[in-house]
Amino acid sequence: MEVKRCGTVASVKGPADWFTGTVRIDAMFQPNETTRASGGSVTFEPGARTAWHQHPRGQTLIVTAGSGYVQRWDGPLEAIRPGDVVWIPAGVKHWHGASAETFMTHIAIQEALDGKAVDWLEHVADDQYPGTVAAR
Repeated sequence: MEVKRCGTVASVKGPADWFTGTVRIDAMFQPNETTRASGGSVTFEPGARTAWHQHPRGQTLIVTAGSGYVQRWDGPLEAIRPGDVVWIPAGVKHWHGASAETFMTHIAIQEALDGKAVDWLEHVADDQYPGTVAAR
């Protein structure tokens, strides 16, 4: 058994290649010799979001605070709030992030395939980003 103590790994700023706006990533666990899964808590400031991306083995998001969105390519926009759990199947192009006026935090869990857990794609264009949750 292993206990990971909160605060033992420093927060990192989300890279501009992967995110629009201010994003903080707090790693929670990494793959090891018996599991391919990794997980982290990701906090998006208002208006912040991921770039379009996909995961070779899918991804689970557990929203813990705030409000935001998730959307698959050519799919409907979904508002997400605390307690919501989102499953994105393997290879599905998608993005997620905060609403324009409220932060959003989620726990993201994904598995690696051949050592890779995500393929980052182009940024979500401003005209693809909806702005406010209330407007939807």
